[in-house]
Amino acid sequence: MWAVDVNERSLDLTRRNASVMGLSNVNAVLPSDVPADISFMTLWSNPPIRVGKDSLHSMLQLWLPRLESGADAWMVVQKNLGSDSLQRWLELEFPEDFVFSRAGTNKGYRVLRGKRR
Repeated sequence: MWAVDVNERSLDLTRRNASVMGLSNVNAVLPSDVPADISFMTLWSNPPIRVGKDSLHSMLQLWLPRLESGADAWMVVQKNLGSDSLQRWLELEFPEDFVFSRAGTNKGYRVLRGKRR
């Protein structure tokens, strides 16, 4: 399992929690520390919407193509922070590779699902 974040404090807490739970298969790392040849069976994300569209789009363009065929990406996005426009962008950006849907809505949040073809 790969836990990826840009926040060192978050990574340290993830490592400590994994250790306390006896989990030896958790790799809590910076994005630059994930080997380029690693692909993923599932991605879970609460994307950092407030970094701006360009940074957010770059991040998604980097990670979504690393999903294996038939794999899912799950993203939780606040409705008032642009979940609907993000879903439209994803559908336009990855039309051949993914099917995107709204898997759920609750209390102002959307759960977006991207299924790799």
